[in-house]
Amino acid sequence: MKKTILVLALFYSNFANAASSAEYYKLIIYHFSTAAQEKSLDNFIAAEYLPALHQIGFKQVGVFKPITNDTAADKQIIILINGFDINKLAKPFQWSLNEKSSFKEPIYNRYEQFLLRAFKGMPLMKIPTDKSKKSNRIFELRSYESPTEEKYLNKVHMFNEGGEIKLFDELQFNAVFYADVLFGSRMPNLMYMTSFESLESRNEHWKAFSAAATWKKISTMPFYQNNMSALHSQLMQSTPYSDY
Repeated sequence: MKKTILVLALFYSNFANAASSAEYYKLIIYHFSTAAQEKSLDNFIAAEYLPALHQIGFKQVGVFKPITNDTAADKQIIILINGFDINKLAKPFQWSLNEKSSFKEPIYNRYEQFLLRAFKGMPLMKIPTDKSKKSNRIFELRSYESPTEEKYLNKVHMFNEGGEIKLFDELQFNAVFYADVLFGSRMPNLMYMTSFESLESRNEHWKAFSAAATWKKISTMPFYQNNMSALHSQLMQSTPYSDY
């Protein structure tokens, strides 16, 4: 019982002691099935949703689609919003698709929302700035689940103090963010996003990561064993109307 209380105290103090300069992120995932739904969602996000977000201060909003959308039964549009005001991000936005949707012809099947907070090892988002490469750029969104809160804190430590973020930087993974998931559907878990010039570049980067002496060292340390129970990876590209 005492150990459980201690772990929970560490778990929540990890959030409370975050640097005041750390950003928060809101991740919204729309799930849909048909081309008609996709067209309606694209039109709404590009013409209404993004302009409204820009107007209230969210200047750099990423909008992505998984590269598997063409063949997947569950197709997705993923929106990433960053900011320092957690209250502004957490509250529901007041724009609705209701007038464009109906019981027989819903505009989407479901949607999910995640609230995240940046790791202290990278407190600010780094948005790719080379727009000439936007059409070919691959983004990878990864989610790491842990079996317990204690093991989750251990995995976060592995990124920050253990040197995993530093290794990603050395290998030029072009990370967009690393973050704790504060509210979501698969907790405890963390998420991070990296970017690459192409799919081939992404594959080469991961080969280099797996072969790196630093990774081999930290991944075999007894202290960091069994801190992850599941990995989910999503390869995506920006929509034409995304801000990056």
